[in-house]
Amino acid sequence: MPDFPDIEFERRLERLHAGMAEAQLDALLLTTEAEIRWITGFRTLFWQSPARPWFLVVPAGQAPIAAIPSIGAELMAQTWIRDIRTWSAPHASDEGVGLLTDVLTGFRRIGLPMGREASLRMPLSDFQRLQAGLQDSQFVCASRLLNGLRQIKSPREVEAIEAMCQIAGQAFARAPQLFAEGQSLDQAFRAFKIALLEEGAEDVPYLVGGAGQGGYGDVISPPGEQPLRTGDVLMLDTGATRRGYFCDFDRNFAVGRADQRSQRAYSCLWKATEAGLAAARPGATMADLFAAMQAVIDADFPAAPGQAGSVGRMGHGLGMQLTETPSIVEWDTTVLQTGMVITLEPSLTMAEGCMMVHEENLVITEDGCRLLTPRAAPELPIL
Repeated sequence: MPDFPDIEFERRLERLHAGMAEAQLDALLLTTEAEIRWITGFRTLFWQSPARPWFLVVPAGQAPIAAIPSIGAELMAQTWIRDIRTWSAPHASDEGVGLLTDVLTGFRRIGLPMGREASLRMPLSDFQRLQAGLQDSQFVCASRLLNGLRQIKSPREVEAIEAMCQIAGQAFARAPQLFAEGQSLDQAFRAFKIALLEEGAEDVPYLVGGAGQGGYGDVISPPGEQPLRTGDVLMLDTGATRRGYFCDFDRNFAVGRADQRSQRAYSCLWKATEAGLAAARPGATMADLFAAMQAVIDADFPAAPGQAGSVGRMGHGLGMQLTETPSIVEWDTTVLQTGMVITLEPSLTMAEGCMMVHEENLVITEDGCRLLTPRAAPELPIL
């Protein structure tokens, strides 16, 4: 069943139709999980299989049309979508292209996400066939429209994200019982995944982190069998989900003791996050948040002024996807608006192969922002 009542999706469609009218689009073609789920509520793990494409067409001023493999018809019928057209897939010669061509025939300007972070979830050869069958149509970029709409979360979306953040916070609070010296890193990850599920997460699609003396070398490697040692800093960064919405934040822990450098780095990132929270309000830009956090890092670690750390940005949008637009980088001038949910993720490199990252999740409010995550301790916790 859909995660929200029909009125949630009907309001999204109203906003989408208004944006399409402004952009002079006759129709919109959606092919990816997040975009289709945003307007339909259609949620399934079947997206993990690349064997079948899925299409949704939104005509200007009209109800959406689903053009999907027949295996998804029953689930799509449980959503608010009523016009559902299917084909048997996988198909030997026509993977829905003929059906999709029929649906789109007659529309002159067809919007399709083409910009940053967009993808086309169908074979390129099939898209070329679609274009050939629609020679009177023009495909134009709709990324700005869709990103702008999805960046503003409804109260129901914020509630779902906040509930997942609180669940993950409860799992992190169990750290003294979950992690210990001598435990292998993969065992620590496994214990934390179990804790997330026990606390109420529906799934844990994303869990990364690292451990090392005074810091860690990277934040994306799979966990290995190396044991946790006294003096290690352990970090876990989780993207667990509830009702199809992600949390995305990390926590750092010192094993047995923390040296002065790791304590100093942790304190710096905690203060940088405070600066980001103070700057996060309607009218500010993502670049403003970057500057506020980087100023703290530059002041505390003057040996490397201007260094942003090793992750390339200091936060991003959050919602149905672990990372969404916009990004907290010095060149992103996206203006913050009430209802945006973002992460603050300052990082710094203390030495070659030794870094630290700190992350919190928040929602922009009318007069500032509100944390969705339980705030990390101001001093590096020691296990």
